Amino acid sequence: MRPSERAPDQMRVVTLETGVNRYAEGSCLVTFGHTKVLVTASVDEGVPGWMRGKGAGWVTAEYGMLPRATHTRGRREAAQGKQSGRTQEIQRLIGRSLRAVVDMKALGERQIQIDCDVVQADGGTRTAAITGAWVALRLATKYLLDEGVIKTDPILDQVAAVSCGVFNDLPVLDLDYEEDSTAEADSNFVLTGVGDIVEIQATGEKRGFTRAEFESLYSLAEKGIGELFLLQRAAVGG
Repeated sequence: MRPSERAPDQMRVVTLETGVNRYAEGSCLVTFGHTKVLVTASVDEGVPGWMRGKGAGWVTAEYGMLPRATHTRGRREAAQGKQSGRTQEIQRLIGRSLRAVVDMKALGERQIQIDCDVVQADGGTRTAAITGAWVALRLATKYLLDEGVIKTDPILDQVAAVSCGVFNDLPVLDLDYEEDSTAEADSNFVLTGVGDIVEIQATGEKRGFTRAEFESLYSLAEKGIGELFLLQRAAVGG
């Protein structure tokens, strides 16, 4: 039995609330159960110096946790003068995930910056961030299309992410913190709408896991991400 009493293949309650920031070209407050992440997408009319003159744009991401996103207050990384390795790894993952489904040429020489701020953490912050980031990005590109700034839709496909793990020897979908902190194995899956793999992060925490267990986790991820794709499309209006 899972602590939350969910079925093995059951997601937490997921919501994708859009238009939560009046200034950003795209915004989404994403919740996976008690995990909440505020995502904004900001259009910058320019690209990094190493991309100038190439006729293509760029999508990048930043990720951070608010001081009281967890049970105890953490120091702001800005106050420490550097980002943790975990933060850098997650924001690079978010950026890679989004760039996998964007036509940079269609974006033109402009950058869309994605900011993911964890308001409350209860497991799966990176997967929630990726899922909400696609929504914010989709809204930002719709804005550019509606304003006539770009002529071709740069979004090639959807992308979303979910965690899975082996908990009490049972493969389960969408780990919360209680499960994640004690799981025998955990993983994060990032998949596109056509089923392509962007990234899989899988780790045996307390023991190795079998190929059969991995295939069960993969099947659970496909089911959960399929549900997330439906929610994403509803959030952005199809």
